[in-house]
Amino acid sequence: MAKKSKKQQQSGGTPATVALSAAGVEFTVHAYDHDPSHPSYGEEAAEAMGVSPDRVFKTLVADVDGNLVVGVVPVAGTLDLKALASAVGGKRAAMADPALAERTTGYVRGGISPLGQRKRLPTVLDDSALAHATICVSAGRRGLEVELAPGDLAELTGAVSAPIGRG
Repeated sequence: MAKKSKKQQQSGGTPATVALSAAGVEFTVHAYDHDPSHPSYGEEAAEAMGVSPDRVFKTLVADVDGNLVVGVVPVAGTLDLKALASAVGGKRAAMADPALAERTTGYVRGGISPLGQRKRLPTVLDDSALAHATICVSAGRRGLEVELAPGDLAELTGAVSAPIGRG
């Protein structure tokens, strides 16, 4: 994996890639042409990159007992809201209002990254990520993914690992 230089960050970096570079984490950026008519951002990313959908993770923002929480799950599955709530000691969870998720994270829907968010939210990484040497998550905009070790993602986001995905 290639580490991005400061010059590369400044020329086209997103808050996510800038955060990775600042932390000295090894990562690879994958860009592809986003098709707005594709029914799934995550599955489109997996297809475009030629990566198994179980290694491409989507970032979903949920409301757990009145607080926003990030769930990071494989694109081929869904987020188990009850498991997400339990993972952060909550009782009830529902998907967050998309406009609130965008305002809070600083990213647009379909490009929300667990990294470099405007306001760092509690994060839960599906434990299936730990079975892979690297996973891909949004790099902060549609058509841009970042590949990194799941342990690095967990460390940088302060994520806990739990079985929150349903496949």
